[in-house]
Amino acid sequence: MRGAAHGRDAPGRDGGFAASGDERGFIVIVVLWMLAALASLALIYLTYVTNTAVTVAVNTDRLQADALMNAGLELAAYRLTAQSEATRPTSGTFNARVGAGRVAVTFRSEAARIDLNMAPKSVLAGLMIGLGVSTADAPDYADRILAWRSSTEPGVDNPEDSFYRTLGAPYLPRHAPFPHSDELWLVRGIPPAVIGRMLPFVTVFSNMRTVNVLDAAPQVVAALPGMTPETLQQLLRNRADPNVAPQSLVGLAGSASATIEGAKAYRVTVAAEAPSHRQSSAEIVILLLESGDEPYRVLSWHNAFDGSAGKPL
Repeated sequence: MRGAAHGRDAPGRDGGFAASGDERGFIVIVVLWMLAALASLALIYLTYVTNTAVTVAVNTDRLQADALMNAGLELAAYRLTAQSEATRPTSGTFNARVGAGRVAVTFRSEAARIDLNMAPKSVLAGLMIGLGVSTADAPDYADRILAWRSSTEPGVDNPEDSFYRTLGAPYLPRHAPFPHSDELWLVRGIPPAVIGRMLPFVTVFSNMRTVNVLDAAPQVVAALPGMTPETLQQLLRNRADPNVAPQSLVGLAGSASATIEGAKAYRVTVAAEAPSHRQSSAEIVILLLESGDEPYRVLSWHNAFDGSAGKPL
């Protein structure tokens, strides 16, 4: 009898049976697996909560940045439309605190740039020469731009169309005004490096053949016909002198392409800093409207959001 009971669980003190060592080991393993599973679930949940918090924070920053940039644009538009066209500044800058954020705003009339749809060949070629293009190649490159924007009669074989077909381009010149300065990349026959250097100095929004020498970059002023290095330096010195009459700059430039008048289109740069110190910026081109329900119309808007914390504005 003793041998028969040896292979079974022995009765416990309470009349039951005590678990064997193997069964107790199995129970421990099951418990450990359950604890591991719970730990994994907790880790997954923690990761989810963390990622959700990061996503919410980033989206909040973006919403705040959009609100700040809209506020900066509205403030700039108000400053411009609050004055008559005769007294309206062609450029300016200001800082403002908006709620817990801050904005730094710069505005400048598009007349400070060369209009791709209006500028004569001499100005386009002059800009390229000032940017390092040889005097032999610059006129040819300018012809490519003029040919792109020039209309053509239906049914007439245009030489520029043949030029694009010869190059194997999958498109032909627009034969209409540039809708955006970035379309300059599509003009064949101009090296991409030259186009890249031109873009910061050109526009399609001024609708003016002339350039505002009071606000234009030195590279743009240098593009005016007949401009010499000596005259350019004198003009730059004079326009920095508050005692010099702005109108005298036009006479000094000595070109029919020079003016001190502004365009109705303005390029507004807004740098915003959210309460978290994350920074973003936008470059917006607006057209001021003299009548109607809206004071301005947005022509172009380019956002740059880096999401990184930087120095306060």
